[in-house]
Amino acid sequence: MLIDSHCHLDFLDIPGILGGIGGTLDRSRRAGVSAILVPAVAPANFDRVAMLADRHPEVYFALGIHPMYVESLSDDALLDLHNALDRFRHHPKLVAVGEIGLDHHVPGLNREKMLTFFTAQCRLARDNDLPVVLHVRKAQDQVLSVIRRFGIRQGIAHAFNGSDSQADAYWRQGLRLGFGGAMTFHRASRLRHLAARMPAGCIVLETDAPDIPPAWLAPGEANEPAQLPRIAEHLAQIRHCPIDELIRQTAEGVYAALPLLAGAGSLRANGTRLPAGL
Repeated sequence: MLIDSHCHLDFLDIPGILGGIGGTLDRSRRAGVSAILVPAVAPANFDRVAMLADRHPEVYFALGIHPMYVESLSDDALLDLHNALDRFRHHPKLVAVGEIGLDHHVPGLNREKMLTFFTAQCRLARDNDLPVVLHVRKAQDQVLSVIRRFGIRQGIAHAFNGSDSQADAYWRQGLRLGFGGAMTFHRASRLRHLAARMPAGCIVLETDAPDIPPAWLAPGEANEPAQLPRIAEHLAQIRHCPIDELIRQTAEGVYAALPLLAGAGSLRANGTRLPAGL
Protein backbone atom coordinates (compact mmCIF):
# COMPACT_ATOMS: atom_id res chain seq x y z
CA MET A 1 0.00 0.00 0.00
CA LEU A 2 1.66 3.20 -1.20
CA ILE A 3 1.06 6.05 1.25
CA ASP A 4 2.06 9.66 0.67
CA SER A 5 2.64 10.71 4.28
CA HIS A 6 2.99 14.42 3.46
CA CYS A 7 1.29 16.25 0.61
CA HIS A 8 -0.13 19.78 0.48
CA LEU A 9 -2.98 18.76 -1.80
CA ASP A 10 -4.81 22.01 -1.12
CA PHE A 11 -1.91 23.88 -2.78
CA LEU A 12 -2.13 21.77 -5.95
CA ASP A 13 -5.20 23.52 -7.37
CA ILE A 14 -2.95 25.81 -9.39
CA PRO A 15 -2.31 26.67 -13.05
CA GLY A 16 -0.10 24.07 -14.69
CA ILE A 17 -1.58 21.16 -12.71
CA LEU A 18 -3.75 19.40 -15.29
CA GLY A 19 -7.30 18.96 -14.01
CA GLY A 20 -6.71 20.65 -10.65
CA ILE A 21 -7.09 18.56 -7.50
CA GLY A 22 -9.41 16.08 -9.23
CA GLY A 23 -6.85 15.43 -11.96
CA THR A 24 -4.08 15.15 -9.39
CA LEU A 25 -6.00 12.49 -7.47
CA ASP A 26 -6.95 10.60 -10.63
CA ARG A 27 -3.28 10.32 -11.55
CA SER A 28 -2.29 9.29 -8.02
CA ARG A 29 -4.93 6.53 -8.02
CA ARG A 30 -3.70 5.23 -11.36
CA ALA A 31 -0.17 5.25 -9.91
CA GLY A 32 -1.34 3.05 -7.02
CA VAL A 33 -1.27 5.62 -4.20
CA SER A 34 -3.79 4.41 -1.63
CA ALA A 35 -3.65 7.15 1.02
CA ILE A 36 -2.51 10.77 1.24
CA LEU A 37 -1.99 12.82 4.39
CA VAL A 38 -2.67 16.55 3.96
CA PRO A 39 -1.34 18.69 6.83
CA ALA A 40 -2.67 22.17 7.45
CA VAL A 41 -0.25 25.09 7.72
CA ALA A 42 -2.42 27.84 9.28
CA PRO A 43 -5.98 28.43 10.52
CA ALA A 44 -6.98 29.71 7.07
CA ASN A 45 -6.78 26.20 5.63
CA PHE A 46 -8.07 24.10 8.55
CA ASP A 47 -11.51 23.70 6.99
CA ARG A 48 -10.03 23.25 3.53
CA VAL A 49 -7.96 20.17 4.43
CA ALA A 50 -10.90 18.67 6.35
CA MET A 51 -13.16 19.23 3.33
CA LEU A 52 -10.68 17.43 1.07
CA ALA A 53 -10.71 14.47 3.46
CA ASP A 54 -14.52 14.45 3.38
CA ARG A 55 -14.66 14.51 -0.41
CA HIS A 56 -11.96 11.99 -1.26
CA PRO A 57 -11.73 8.54 0.35
CA GLU A 58 -7.94 8.30 0.23
CA VAL A 59 -7.30 11.72 1.84
CA TYR A 60 -6.59 12.19 5.57
CA PHE A 61 -5.71 15.41 7.36
CA ALA A 62 -3.74 16.98 10.19
CA LEU A 63 -4.30 20.35 11.84
CA GLY A 64 -1.45 22.62 12.87
CA ILE A 65 0.43 25.87 12.31
CA HIS A 66 3.59 25.67 10.21
CA PRO A 67 6.60 27.46 11.75
CA MET A 68 7.04 29.65 8.68
CA TYR A 69 3.47 30.95 9.03
CA VAL A 70 3.86 31.91 12.69
CA GLU A 71 5.44 35.27 11.86
CA SER A 72 2.21 36.72 10.44
CA LEU A 73 -0.15 35.32 13.08
CA SER A 74 -1.30 36.51 16.49
CA ASP A 75 -1.65 34.29 19.53
CA ASP A 76 -5.33 33.97 18.59
CA ALA A 77 -4.19 31.41 16.01
CA LEU A 78 -3.41 28.98 18.82
CA LEU A 79 -6.95 29.39 20.12
CA ASP A 80 -8.20 28.75 16.57
CA LEU A 81 -6.22 25.50 16.53
CA HIS A 82 -7.51 24.51 19.97
CA ASN A 83 -11.09 25.11 18.80
CA ALA A 84 -10.56 23.28 15.50
CA LEU A 85 -9.13 20.23 17.26
CA ASP A 86 -12.15 20.26 19.53
CA ARG A 87 -14.56 20.68 16.62
CA PHE A 88 -13.02 17.83 14.61
CA ARG A 89 -12.11 15.59 17.56
CA HIS A 90 -14.52 12.85 16.44
CA HIS A 91 -13.67 13.10 12.76
CA PRO A 92 -12.27 9.68 11.75
CA LYS A 93 -9.79 11.18 9.30
CA LEU A 94 -8.10 13.68 11.62
CA VAL A 95 -4.91 11.75 12.39
CA ALA A 96 -2.31 14.20 13.77
CA VAL A 97 -1.33 17.70 14.84
CA GLY A 98 0.73 19.16 12.04
CA GLU A 99 2.52 20.61 10.28
CA ILE A 100 4.34 22.04 13.29
CA GLY A 101 7.95 22.57 14.33
CA LEU A 102 10.91 24.92 14.12
CA ASP A 103 12.73 26.41 11.13
CA HIS A 104 16.13 27.96 11.83
CA HIS A 105 17.14 27.82 8.18
CA VAL A 106 15.15 30.84 6.99
CA PRO A 107 16.78 34.08 8.15
CA GLY A 108 14.81 36.75 9.95
CA LEU A 109 12.10 34.60 11.51
CA ASN A 110 11.20 35.24 15.14
CA ARG A 111 12.61 32.13 16.80
CA GLU A 112 11.17 32.91 20.21
CA LYS A 113 7.64 33.22 18.81
CA MET A 114 8.17 30.09 16.73
CA LEU A 115 9.20 28.14 19.83
CA THR A 116 6.20 29.46 21.76
CA PHE A 117 3.84 28.25 19.02
CA PHE A 118 5.60 24.89 18.72
CA THR A 119 5.52 24.28 22.45
CA ALA A 120 1.82 25.16 22.64
CA GLN A 121 1.03 22.84 19.74
CA CYS A 122 2.93 19.95 21.33
CA ARG A 123 0.84 20.50 24.45
CA LEU A 124 -2.31 20.33 22.32
CA ALA A 125 -1.07 17.12 20.68
CA ARG A 126 -0.46 15.58 24.09
CA ASP A 127 -3.78 16.75 25.50
CA ASN A 128 -5.67 15.40 22.46
CA ASP A 129 -3.65 12.16 22.36
CA LEU A 130 -2.57 12.81 18.77
CA PRO A 131 0.75 12.20 16.98
CA VAL A 132 2.69 15.08 15.44
CA VAL A 133 3.85 15.86 11.91
CA LEU A 134 7.05 17.86 12.24
CA HIS A 135 8.78 20.44 10.05
CA VAL A 136 12.37 20.80 11.26
CA ARG A 137 15.30 22.64 9.68
CA LYS A 138 18.52 23.27 11.57
CA ALA A 139 16.68 22.81 14.86
CA GLN A 140 16.60 19.04 15.35
CA ASP A 141 17.96 18.96 18.90
CA GLN A 142 15.59 21.67 20.12
CA VAL A 143 12.60 19.92 18.56
CA LEU A 144 13.65 16.63 20.15
CA SER A 145 13.91 18.35 23.53
CA VAL A 146 10.35 19.70 23.26
CA ILE A 147 8.71 16.46 22.13
CA ARG A 148 10.50 14.59 24.93
CA ARG A 149 9.22 17.12 27.45
CA PHE A 150 5.64 16.46 26.37
CA GLY A 151 6.08 12.70 26.12
CA ILE A 152 5.23 12.58 22.41
CA ARG A 153 6.08 9.13 21.10
CA GLN A 154 4.27 8.94 17.75
CA GLY A 155 4.53 10.96 14.58
CA ILE A 156 6.72 11.80 11.60
CA ALA A 157 9.73 14.08 11.22
CA HIS A 158 8.86 15.15 7.69
CA ALA A 159 11.56 15.75 5.05
CA PHE A 160 14.19 14.63 7.52
CA ASN A 161 17.57 16.32 7.02
CA GLY A 162 19.44 15.80 10.30
CA SER A 163 22.43 13.75 11.35
CA ASP A 164 22.76 10.04 12.05
CA SER A 165 22.58 10.61 15.80
CA GLN A 166 19.50 12.83 15.44
CA ALA A 167 17.81 10.24 13.23
CA ASP A 168 18.50 7.60 15.87
CA ALA A 169 17.08 9.92 18.56
CA TYR A 170 13.78 10.33 16.71
CA TRP A 171 13.60 6.57 16.20
CA ARG A 172 14.23 5.90 19.88
CA GLN A 173 11.48 8.42 20.70
CA GLY A 174 9.08 6.43 18.54
CA LEU A 175 8.84 8.76 15.55
CA ARG A 176 9.35 7.88 11.89
CA LEU A 177 11.38 9.82 9.31
CA GLY A 178 9.92 11.12 6.06
CA PHE A 179 11.94 10.74 2.84
CA GLY A 180 10.95 12.01 -0.59
CA GLY A 181 12.26 13.93 -3.57
CA ALA A 182 15.43 15.30 -1.94
CA MET A 183 16.76 11.77 -1.50
CA THR A 184 16.59 11.13 -5.27
CA PHE A 185 19.47 13.50 -6.06
CA HIS A 186 22.84 11.72 -6.21
CA ARG A 187 24.52 14.71 -4.59
CA ALA A 188 22.35 14.20 -1.47
CA SER A 189 24.90 11.74 -0.11
CA ARG A 190 24.05 12.22 3.58
CA LEU A 191 20.32 11.68 3.02
CA ARG A 192 21.00 8.62 0.87
CA HIS A 193 23.30 7.22 3.55
CA LEU A 194 20.53 7.67 6.15
CA ALA A 195 17.93 6.15 3.84
CA ALA A 196 20.15 3.08 3.50
CA ARG A 197 21.07 2.58 7.16
CA MET A 198 17.88 3.27 9.14
CA PRO A 199 15.90 0.23 10.34
CA ALA A 200 12.96 -1.09 8.37
CA GLY A 201 9.80 0.61 9.54
CA CYS A 202 11.58 3.82 10.52
CA ILE A 203 11.30 5.43 7.07
CA VAL A 204 8.06 6.59 5.48
CA LEU A 205 7.49 7.88 1.96
CA GLU A 206 6.33 11.38 1.09
CA THR A 207 6.21 13.83 -1.80
CA ASP A 208 5.66 17.14 0.06
CA ALA A 209 3.90 18.10 -3.18
CA PRO A 210 4.00 20.61 -4.71
CA ASP A 211 7.36 21.23 -2.98
CA ILE A 212 10.63 19.20 -3.01
CA PRO A 213 10.35 17.78 -6.54
CA PRO A 214 12.36 14.63 -7.32
CA ALA A 215 15.44 14.72 -9.51
CA TRP A 216 13.72 13.64 -12.73
CA LEU A 217 11.25 16.54 -12.89
CA ALA A 218 12.20 19.46 -15.11
CA PRO A 219 12.51 22.93 -13.56
CA GLY A 220 9.03 24.35 -13.08
CA GLU A 221 7.36 20.95 -13.50
CA ALA A 222 4.89 20.35 -10.69
CA ASN A 223 5.48 17.67 -8.09
CA GLU A 224 2.43 15.56 -7.17
CA PRO A 225 1.53 12.27 -5.41
CA ALA A 226 1.72 10.32 -8.68
CA GLN A 227 5.52 10.62 -8.36
CA LEU A 228 5.45 8.42 -5.25
CA PRO A 229 5.95 5.02 -6.97
CA ARG A 230 9.15 6.21 -8.61
CA ILE A 231 10.35 7.70 -5.30
CA ALA A 232 9.63 4.30 -3.72
CA GLU A 233 11.63 2.53 -6.43
CA HIS A 234 14.53 4.88 -5.81
CA LEU A 235 14.44 4.19 -2.07
CA ALA A 236 14.23 0.44 -2.70
CA GLN A 237 17.39 0.64 -4.83
CA ILE A 238 19.22 2.61 -2.12
CA ARG A 239 18.19 0.04 0.50
CA HIS A 240 18.82 -2.98 -1.80
CA CYS A 241 15.29 -4.08 -0.98
CA PRO A 242 12.53 -5.56 -3.21
CA ILE A 243 10.01 -2.87 -4.06
CA ASP A 244 7.04 -4.83 -2.67
CA GLU A 245 8.83 -5.25 0.64
CA LEU A 246 9.77 -1.56 0.72
CA ILE A 247 6.16 -0.52 0.11
CA ARG A 248 4.96 -2.83 2.89
CA GLN A 249 7.59 -1.58 5.35
CA THR A 250 6.90 2.10 4.69
CA ALA A 251 3.13 1.58 4.99
CA GLU A 252 3.64 -0.19 8.33
CA GLY A 253 5.78 2.76 9.39
CA VAL A 254 2.96 5.19 8.62
CA TYR A 255 0.45 3.03 10.50
CA ALA A 256 2.73 2.96 13.55
CA ALA A 257 3.29 6.72 13.35
CA LEU A 258 -0.37 7.59 12.70
CA PRO A 259 -2.56 4.83 14.16
CA LEU A 260 -5.81 6.63 13.37
CA LEU A 261 -4.97 6.53 9.66
CA ALA A 262 -4.62 2.76 9.90
CA GLY A 263 -7.95 2.51 11.68
CA ALA A 264 -9.81 4.67 9.20
CA GLY A 265 -8.18 2.80 6.32
CA SER A 266 -9.41 -0.51 7.73
CA LEU A 267 -12.96 0.84 7.93
CA ARG A 268 -12.80 1.98 4.31
CA ALA A 269 -11.28 -1.31 3.13
CA ASN A 270 -14.09 -3.22 4.86
CA GLY A 271 -16.73 -1.15 3.13
CA THR A 272 -17.78 0.95 6.12
CA ARG A 273 -18.88 4.42 5.05
CA LEU A 274 -17.01 7.11 6.93
CA PRO A 275 -19.16 10.01 8.17
CA ALA A 276 -19.05 13.34 6.39
CA GLY A 277 -17.47 16.40 7.95
CA LEU A 278 -18.72 17.58 11.31
